[in-house]
Amino acid sequence: MKAVEIYTSPLCGYCHQAKRLLKQKGVKFSEVDVLTSPKRKQEMIKRANGGRTVPQIFIGTTHVGGCDELYALEREGKLDPLLAA
Repeated sequence: MKAVEIYTSPLCGYCHQAKRLLKQKGVKFSEVDVLTSPKRKQEMIKRANGGRTVPQIFIGTTHVGGCDELYALEREGKLDPLLAA
């Protein structure tokens, strides 16, 4: 399975939803709290091509986007193939 990284904030409901879906699927992920790590927020914005909102989700080298995009991939049956190594 590819590495999954998610930039979050503890106050973000969409972040919690995205993490819930990943956990339900048994996906292990690393989480970066941009609220407590402002330097990492700049890193996130650069990696996300200017995306400033959280969550920002990366699967391997692919920028998925946010929670809505993650759920769309799941509905379309594209999330599992993207996660596969």
